[in-house]
Amino acid sequence: MPDLTPENGDPVIRTIAMPADTNPSGDIFGGWLMAQMDLAAGSIAARVSRGRAATIAVDGMQFLKPVKVGDEVTLYAKLIAVGRSSMKIEVRAWHRPRCQEWSEQVTRGIFTFVAIDEDGKARPVPRDSIEA
Repeated sequence: MPDLTPENGDPVIRTIAMPADTNPSGDIFGGWLMAQMDLAAGSIAARVSRGRAATIAVDGMQFLKPVKVGDEVTLYAKLIAVGRSSMKIEVRAWHRPRCQEWSEQVTRGIFTFVAIDEDGKARPVPRDSIEA
């Protein structure tokens, strides 16, 4: 699979970091960024599972650079593994400072989801929904 970079793939989410998303130092909360990543991974999980899916784990989260107010944040996600009811999705976040043309990766992580039914119980991931 190609690397998750601006040159190699379509973004799942693109948003602007706003003042309400900051910590007392003026940087964007890591939790806000993690929530955006969870939304991106959840979008992939819903498509692959063809229904509801719940986050059960996040692995390998590493903040490489701070995100500032006004930065454009772009999230790239790809399915990396599928079990009977689980899906592992890699998410990488990039930022572009508001008045710049360059971007750089700010974090990455592996999100694990489980496909669930209407009662919140694990259900199998449809095998025909998994891309080769």
